[in-house]
Amino acid sequence: MLLKWLFMLLGLLFLALALVGVLLPGLPTTPFLLLAAGCFSKSSSRLYNWLLSNRLFGPMIHDWQTHRSISRRVRNIAIGSMLLMGGISIFFILDQFFIQLLVGSMVLVGSYVLMRIQLTELKVD
Repeated sequence: MLLKWLFMLLGLLFLALALVGVLLPGLPTTPFLLLAAGCFSKSSSRLYNWLLSNRLFGPMIHDWQTHRSISRRVRNIAIGSMLLMGGISIFFILDQFFIQLLVGSMVLVGSYVLMRIQLTELKVD
């Protein structure tokens, strides 16, 4: 019973981090959603089903669980927001080259990782 509550609390924490990640492009959304789904699957079928049926987050989780892939739209939005916010960050960090290099490296590594993930195939009827 204690383990169930621990998984539920962790799921809520990961869901909160995912929601913050929607607003802050430096914080990833999808990994936290997947962690939340995993925690909810072990603790609360109601929260798990709610997350899977959510129109914004459900398709991402479903694509990952069934195909280990993401949609082209999700990948493009993620890379675009990383490039935009990374570029803005680099622009405003004018006198600290090491920090600019660090931010640029993080954007490049994140983009590389996303480019390596398989894309969900579109189903044409």
